[in-house]
Amino acid sequence: MKDKIVCITGGANGIGKTLVEHFAKQGAIVEFMDMDGEKGREQSRLLNSEGYITRFHEVNVGVPKEVKDVFNKIKENQGVLDVLINNAGVSRFMSFWEMEPDDWNNILSSNLSSVFYCSREAAQLMKGRGGCIINMASTRASMSEPDTEAYSATKGGIVSLTHSLAITLSEVGIRVNSISPGWIQTEDYDSLRGIDHRQHPSGRVGKPVDIARACLFLANPENDFITGENLVVDGGMSRKMIYEH
Repeated sequence: MKDKIVCITGGANGIGKTLVEHFAKQGAIVEFMDMDGEKGREQSRLLNSEGYITRFHEVNVGVPKEVKDVFNKIKENQGVLDVLINNAGVSRFMSFWEMEPDDWNNILSSNLSSVFYCSREAAQLMKGRGGCIINMASTRASMSEPDTEAYSATKGGIVSLTHSLAITLSEVGIRVNSISPGWIQTEDYDSLRGIDHRQHPSGRVGKPVDIARACLFLANPENDFITGENLVVDGGMSRKMIYEH
């Protein structure tokens, strides 16, 4: 990733924060965005003080105009883009019976529409140089708990949008893949119970670094034979049959 220009959405917290750190420490120049301006600016300041190169943008990626404006800034700053990671999203679950149209539309805008908006703007900066787009989906695209309709719909949509974009953007040399994380504990990992770990064939609950490594793998230009795929990173949990005894 040395000197590669990488854009990461939702980069101030959780998995996104770890993505920013890992790509910066691999030598990438990281332009990242989030609605949490305070945490985003502080993260950029800390990484830059250690000699890494990052720039933070406070943006709502569910708003097309804000997306267009921030990618214009990235164009001014860098001229080109090598990697986009569409990580931004909200994990908001609410009653199927009580969800209002605004609730539904806000979740779809933040989680799914943002992937379309950001990918289209990023592709303009990737044309002719073989870029890579990675979309953050979820195992909830294919399995669910109650009252997750809006969230699950967005993640299923991301998987479908990924293979559609992979075909369309192949014409300009851009690869597009998605990652479906399973249970990724972003804080208080030591508070997890033994049963939490044992339900994973891998023997443990996932960490943000597991997703960062997967993104680094897909972003590597040597892996240019992988496109249109959804990589499940869940410790084998979604492959395990569960019976009550």
